[in-house]
Amino acid sequence: MNTFGRNFRCTTFGESHGSALGVVIDGCPPGIPLEASDLQPMMDRRRPGVGPLSSPRAEPDAVELLSGVFLGLTTGAPVCILIRNRDAQPGDYDRLKDVFRPGHADYTYQMKYGIRDHRGGGRSSGRETAARVAAGAVAMKILGLRGITVEGRVEEIHGKTIPCDWEEEIRNAAAEQDSVGGIVEVIARGCPAGLGDPVFGKLDAAIAHALMGIGAVKGVEIGNGFCAARLKGSEQNDQMGEEGFLSNHAGGILGGISNGNEIVARIAVKPTPSIARSQQTVDTEGKVVSVSVQGRHDPCIVPRIVPVAEAMLALVLVDSLLEQEKFTAYRGDLRIRMKK
Repeated sequence: MNTFGRNFRCTTFGESHGSALGVVIDGCPPGIPLEASDLQPMMDRRRPGVGPLSSPRAEPDAVELLSGVFLGLTTGAPVCILIRNRDAQPGDYDRLKDVFRPGHADYTYQMKYGIRDHRGGGRSSGRETAARVAAGAVAMKILGLRGITVEGRVEEIHGKTIPCDWEEEIRNAAAEQDSVGGIVEVIARGCPAGLGDPVFGKLDAAIAHALMGIGAVKGVEIGNGFCAARLKGSEQNDQMGEEGFLSNHAGGILGGISNGNEIVARIAVKPTPSIARSQQTVDTEGKVVSVSVQGRHDPCIVPRIVPVAEAMLALVLVDSLLEQEKFTAYRGDLRIRMKK
């Protein structure tokens, strides 16, 4: 499961402290203007080392377009994007190689594969999302040509909804050798009605799958989400007028198909599991030990996860758009053959 998508297929590769990460995109339409500089702004929003509240790991996350682009345009061939690790320090994790860190995937990877990359978690590290953002930036280019935009924002950090309180919450957690989580909202605007497939291919199900696939995400809601469970039908239903829907409680999706409204999703992001506070765990022999995870970690990953959520929503929408274009072409061809 290193590949995401049916039509716009993205296969990511690489580890947190390996030589590089990257993505191969198969199914990218030809003729899309694309240069490395188009992708870099989104990569810069995700990369570490950009502020005092971020991990001090100094990664430029400079993207290299290795294939699929000629004379500034995509060719229809697979697009390969490489992101080299410039500040990897795998030796920092040698003392943790036989310890299962609380909140991490160390134990589950060991149980599944019988082997794991202990260098920062390998594939389970949040650094894997750099490849997703690179693919998402390509998807954003395609969506932009169709008048669709995707934008995310931090809605809450550690229960605080006022931005001026967020930095204080993060600093306090760091001072206590701890971490905090929060909520991110991501919105797609300009999306046409008709995207998504009924029953098992619902657009909201695809979005939930994509967003839940981000490592730190523990919950997803579309539109009113869980609040809808506390409303009456008359409050939740989006009534319609001559100009369209009068509200957007459904988050832009009805019956698993986009309705032309803004698509609105929110994710619950857990606190960063790597904390310096001492915690109890066991080692690979089952012995109880105490562990304190030192090193370069974010006391809160919520701000940096915003472009990741944008990328995943963009990938779902591009995939759905390409699927709908195939269906529309088939429907048109069917009508022609029926007339004959």
